Amino acid sequence: MIRAKTGRADPGRPGRYALGAVSGLLAALAGLALAQLAATAVRPEAAPVTAVGGAVVDRTPAALKEWAIRQFGTDDKLALTLGIGAALAAVAIAAGLLAVRHLPAGTALAAAFGALGAVAAISRPEATWKDALPSLSGGLTAAAILYVLVRAARRPHPQSPGAAAPGAVDRRGFGRLAVAALALSAGTAYAARRLGAFGDAGATASRAGLVLPPPAVPAPPVPAGSDLRIPGAARFVTPNRDFYRVDTALVVPRVDADTWRLRVYGDGVSRPLTLDLRELLTRPLVEHDATLTCVSNEVGGPYAGNARWLGVRLADLLREAGVRPPSQGGRADQLVARSVDGMTIGTPVEAVMDGREALLAVGMNGEPLPFRHGFPVRMIVPGLYGYVSACKWLRELRLTTFTAYDAYWVRRSWARRAPVKTQSRIDTPRSFAGVAAGRVAVAGVAWAQHRGIARVEVRVDAGPWREARLGEADGDDTWRQWVWLWEAAAGGHTLEVRATDRTGAVQTGDRAGTVPDGATGWHAVTVRVRG
Repeated sequence: MIRAKTGRADPGRPGRYALGAVSGLLAALAGLALAQLAATAVRPEAAPVTAVGGAVVDRTPAALKEWAIRQFGTDDKLALTLGIGAALAAVAIAAGLLAVRHLPAGTALAAAFGALGAVAAISRPEATWKDALPSLSGGLTAAAILYVLVRAARRPHPQSPGAAAPGAVDRRGFGRLAVAALALSAGTAYAARRLGAFGDAGATASRAGLVLPPPAVPAPPVPAGSDLRIPGAARFVTPNRDFYRVDTALVVPRVDADTWRLRVYGDGVSRPLTLDLRELLTRPLVEHDATLTCVSNEVGGPYAGNARWLGVRLADLLREAGVRPPSQGGRADQLVARSVDGMTIGTPVEAVMDGREALLAVGMNGEPLPFRHGFPVRMIVPGLYGYVSACKWLRELRLTTFTAYDAYWVRRSWARRAPVKTQSRIDTPRSFAGVAAGRVAVAGVAWAQHRGIARVEVRVDAGPWREARLGEADGDDTWRQWVWLWEAAAGGHTLEVRATDRTGAVQTGDRAGTVPDGATGWHAVTVRVRG
């Protein structure tokens, strides 16, 4: 019997496509939940979103990373995670719609996305074949759930007198399966969260129970005049909660101090070392105030902070291992630090051993390092940008040469050696602020770590430079506050600042971006003075 064409669309088709899209999203949620659960048995970095996000960061050009940092600041990781989530949702919907038309192709797309996550996971530093398992299990789970849900979405509504029109789908049956899939996802996600929290419990307890020994070499008190206490200006000591964080870790590593180990080995090491935290803390501890700066900091940017650090002198540890600097005939000119998440940072051996207070830091502002700042141990080398000195979550120190090895950021267009450049910043008044005519306090900070700040000058509307009053110096490794009292006249004005370090070098006004070794130029703000 031949059915005549009426030209009318199948009344059930739009409904099936809608249910297909819902099926794709539910399948993706279930797959992600199971993958997250599986990652608790491998390592947090193996979770699909984390693995894909890390792989994206690894392969993103330096210029694009700098753009992301400028646009999103310290929320750049959140923006990346949300972007991955949106892409995953789009693929999930596409897989659901495709499955309505061709079920094997739709389920294959869902499984393929899991395979993509597996490839990303095993491409990450420190990954093993086990890192692929969470994404693979999540992809297979998503494919299986999608298959079941789309089969239900394609099932005709059971016909009965007065029932739905011919071609309608069994929405009630689909709804029961959808609720079951959602409940499965929620239960699995809850279990993953609890197990993840259980895994973090040891690290949390180890930090809470850590009592840092008193320093053998305490830092002198911060001079009373270091903090000028100008409203709107950065505090001289940056509280831990406000200290900037720039790194590639989408998930902050939570390292158990009781199981932490540090290995020191490589070229020129005659006595390799392996230390646990207890052994490290038996060595003399040094307190030192130092300002850290990120190479991604634009002129006038926020990625600088000052803290009191407590740690073991890195040079002493290297000498204990038999290391000599190149100037004394040592074989290695690069110290490669490796973190627990695989990040590598290369530091000149000469800088570490030239007498500056390069530390394996265990404390920050009077407490054990916060997890987000590298607990239990990180490196601090005053005078160098963080990407060549400040490895967090440290687990390995390898002596090698710059010729033989390029660390993570060097492979991505950044310079091998990166001393901090002299910089100054206007904190108040802010750019585009409105102020009243009369005396206005123009204030901020300036830094030239390991050289120190000798002078800060301010000018208005490209006029003559006027010397600002400096806060007391707390050594050469910290920033200095400054203030200049401006007799502001009504109208729009541009304020600029420059600093001179203790070698006599004046901060350049030539504008340059952050790549490859740090930004240059004078910070300027434009303000409107009310008459």
